[in-house]
Amino acid sequence: MKFLAITLIVHRPDPLTGVRKPTHDRFLEVLDNAVLAEELGFDGFGVGERHERPFISSSPTVVLSHVAARTRRIRLFTAVTTLSLLDPVRAYEDYATLDHLSEGRLDLIIGKGNGAAQRELFHVTPEDQWDRNAESYEVFRRIWRQDKVTADTRFRPPLTDAEVWPRPYQKPVRVWHGSATSKESVDLAARYGDPLFSANVTNPIEPYAELIRYYRERWEHYGHDPADIAVGAGSAGLYAAPTSQEAVEVYRPIFESNLAFQKKAGLPVVFETVEDFVERSSALIGSPQQIIDKVHRYHERFGHTVLHLHADAGGLTDTQHRASLELFQSAVAPVLREEIPDPPFAWAPVLPAVEEPAHV
Repeated sequence: MKFLAITLIVHRPDPLTGVRKPTHDRFLEVLDNAVLAEELGFDGFGVGERHERPFISSSPTVVLSHVAARTRRIRLFTAVTTLSLLDPVRAYEDYATLDHLSEGRLDLIIGKGNGAAQRELFHVTPEDQWDRNAESYEVFRRIWRQDKVTADTRFRPPLTDAEVWPRPYQKPVRVWHGSATSKESVDLAARYGDPLFSANVTNPIEPYAELIRYYRERWEHYGHDPADIAVGAGSAGLYAAPTSQEAVEVYRPIFESNLAFQKKAGLPVVFETVEDFVERSSALIGSPQQIIDKVHRYHERFGHTVLHLHADAGGLTDTQHRASLELFQSAVAPVLREEIPDPPFAWAPVLPAVEEPAHV
């Protein structure tokens, strides 16, 4: 199993102190967390893309380029690239450049994104968002693979023998499809034989398990080998501690503050107590053995081989956050790496096979 640390760069007051860091400091914190993730042995670091408050992750390529300069080994993920809002030509240019600067450490997770404010900002409607997402991905995919592209597009000017530069480093880049609640993204992933990444954050396990089941069904419908399926899944929070009692009591005020924020913002409340949150959500809060057992319970339903954890402290002190990540990497990750397989592809740059020189 592989492990990612992911941030959406939420920029709101700390759940416990009520203090909001300056924007500049928040970005520096993201960079420090990326370096820490590599230091502790995480396999990937992801940055989301959002175009509305309380997020400041509107330029993931810029942030990931800086992360690429500060790290050497860890793979870089987008979480997610909102292709329904973007011109696929411009998105390709940005990500191909990042792919070169990172020496092929880039993986993309794409999705339509959510939130009415960012749809309005880019004049995308609920009626056309899925068509935009599919068209943008199809054009993006072709540009990455073809030197010249002709496409009769609906949502941007058509392309005729278009050349887009720079040409890519990875051939091709690996693209995951982010899925939260809808079958459209799942079907798009299955159609192209791409891996799926389930959000797995807001709700209990059932709706996510149903979408992954549907993905496997559509995968075979499109004629792909089931052995090639790769699924990733998110988690709703992390706090690993020596005992479950300590973990719950440390996390309780954070949960209660987040619950009050949800209610004030008019967001739907799924888990009313921290005990219910620990039991029925995907949050990994507890002792190492409890976390191992929960990941296995989810794996039985999902068959996932990649797991994302929160890169941000999210209300924990810096000391608590680092101790939790260190305990996860020392007592949880080694067990899960041994007991759950890796994805069915190399965790390395996707490069064309090098032909052996002909013998004279």
